[in-house]
Amino acid sequence: MVYDLGYFALLIAFALALYSAAAGVLGAQTKRPQFVESARNAALVVFLLLTLCVLIIIYGLAMLDFNVAYVADVSSRAMSPFLRVTALWGGQQGSLLFWAWMMSGFAAAVMIRKWRRDRELMPYVIFVTMGTLAFFIGLTLFISNPFARLWHDPLTDEIVTALWQPKGMMVFTPQDGQGLNPLLRHFGMIGHPPTTYVGFTGFVIPFAFAIAALITGKAGEDEWIRTTRRWTLVAWLFLSIGLVLGGRWAYDVLGWGGYWGWDPIENAMLMPWLTGTAFLHSMMIQEKRGMLKVWNIVLIILTYSLSIFGTFITRTGVVGSVHAFSKSAMGPSFLIFVAVTFLGSLALMFKRLDTLKSDHELDSLLSRESAFLLQNLLFLGITFAVFWGTIFPMISELVTGTKITVGPPFFKQVTGPLFAALVLLMGIGPLFAWRKQATAKLGKSLLIPFAGSVIVTIIAAFAHWPRHPFPLALFGLWLVSLAALTTLFEFWRGARARMQSQGENFFAALGHLMWRNRRRYGGYIIHLGVAMMALGVVGDEFFKAETQGTVGVGESLAVENYTLRFDGLRQYPGSDGRDIVEASASLYRDGEFVMTLKPRRDFFVTQQQPVTVPAVYSTPGADVYVLLVGWEDIGRSASTFKIYVNPLINWVWAGGITFIIGTLIAAWSSLRESHIAYRLSPIAYRLAVSDKR
Repeated sequence: MVYDLGYFALLIAFALALYSAAAGVLGAQTKRPQFVESARNAALVVFLLLTLCVLIIIYGLAMLDFNVAYVADVSSRAMSPFLRVTALWGGQQGSLLFWAWMMSGFAAAVMIRKWRRDRELMPYVIFVTMGTLAFFIGLTLFISNPFARLWHDPLTDEIVTALWQPKGMMVFTPQDGQGLNPLLRHFGMIGHPPTTYVGFTGFVIPFAFAIAALITGKAGEDEWIRTTRRWTLVAWLFLSIGLVLGGRWAYDVLGWGGYWGWDPIENAMLMPWLTGTAFLHSMMIQEKRGMLKVWNIVLIILTYSLSIFGTFITRTGVVGSVHAFSKSAMGPSFLIFVAVTFLGSLALMFKRLDTLKSDHELDSLLSRESAFLLQNLLFLGITFAVFWGTIFPMISELVTGTKITVGPPFFKQVTGPLFAALVLLMGIGPLFAWRKQATAKLGKSLLIPFAGSVIVTIIAAFAHWPRHPFPLALFGLWLVSLAALTTLFEFWRGARARMQSQGENFFAALGHLMWRNRRRYGGYIIHLGVAMMALGVVGDEFFKAETQGTVGVGESLAVENYTLRFDGLRQYPGSDGRDIVEASASLYRDGEFVMTLKPRRDFFVTQQQPVTVPAVYSTPGADVYVLLVGWEDIGRSASTFKIYVNPLINWVWAGGITFIIGTLIAAWSSLRESHIAYRLSPIAYRLAVSDKR
């Protein structure tokens, strides 16, 4: 049977992953390149075998083979073919298989792309990647197998799940499946898990190169940093996309009017993103100045370990969350793996500390190197605060027997000032020179952006003073505008210099400048995206307004300068096996009709689960977000609505798109001349890269 083929493919993949890890190390230790070559080939075969496993599960989902327990859990006849396929990562077993497959894809890509260039490091890269992969394949194979099937005991009428037919039982195929969790039937959640998985699994590559460099004594050299830069950018980009899509999913589906709730699973995604961001910035210092080498090792170890930790709390159900899977038996295995990986990596780093000496010392506290170091401290401070708040409920339950939940106020109060400092540093950091910055020159560079930010803040104060006289809100607006204007001023200075030297018009000068310095100006675009998102956060945190009330037909609710009039309620059957109750309401702004909104409540019959679907009137300045909270009877009776006015919320999504565009530009491949230089000589390659900076 096809599912038996999938099981044996998974079993062989597990054995080959173990073999590849062992053969890679053995080949390096015994100086036998044929062993390393064999390990590489085994790694490539593992990817092919896992691809076969994924295709078999997709086949079962597409064909609605409900005899497979996983298909029966996450798919149903009412679901569209597209949703049935994306259910591959909608449940525990399928998501683990999908995770392992993505990691094997990264490993295979490295085996092909970097094999000759990094031959000395590759045996240990194979060991780390395939060792990690063997762990995940083992979980899928022995604890959470997606190929298990349903069997029926005719004597007891019991339905059991097993890989092989139990004695005396018969094949059981339900008429229909349970279907995907209704909360997951959204484009954001369909794209959110795979992009997040790419981010998490992608970080195994820079981690593997870092460990390989430590083992071989080459961690103090820059080559492993250059090799992993774009792998890190790819992983970080997809994790960023996952965060943005997850926020959009929460905003559209969860019905609490926000995009971030400091949920444990949200925090599990945020933490490796924070340390990964610090690593991306810190690695530039090692390339440019030969400094922060210990920082880079620590940051990539933390990023990788936090990625595995995030997988642990998501997959094992140790925390309660709408994002988390049900409880499973994987907890102890995950904890042991995370502990061994983290502590073993740190032990190896301390053993090789003598190879991680900086080539230069800090020349001045007022320098770009100092700014990067301060930035690292801020990122780690935020990470520690989020980590402590996330694990505190587990610790409290373990020590006292009572789970004490840490809510959003804690995270906001602790991380808010640190994030504000990061935004400030993001704005002024690029103005610092390497080694030492003249104070007078820095002040001159900041004069125009600072004056502009003060003007913007004064205008905002007069515009919002009657309703929102919050000093912290105005400080947040000043901070964001300073960061944005400073970044834009860098574009203007560069373009103006080229206009004067080349005689080009502004747009041509700006285009050529960005094309020739993609890494630098891609980073500036990322900073602009962050400033835009920060503006949305300030609006949501300080200017948000809400109200809730029960009104009859023809009656109204008012909030800010908006009025919502309830016009009626109706019930009708929807697609995917749902019953829908929908309200009709007219929205007015300053007495003028704007549009008709139709918030609703969908009730999924099979899962016995309601889903609130908000109605949103969206503008660049604000969203009016309306929820149907409850009703008395279908017809012309009273209904309860909750209304949010979310100022500047769309700057979060616009900033996310800008952020992603900037990352793509920064990750653009090097100029052809650099590749030619590398083929001619590694020294020429280094000179070409240095010249590009």
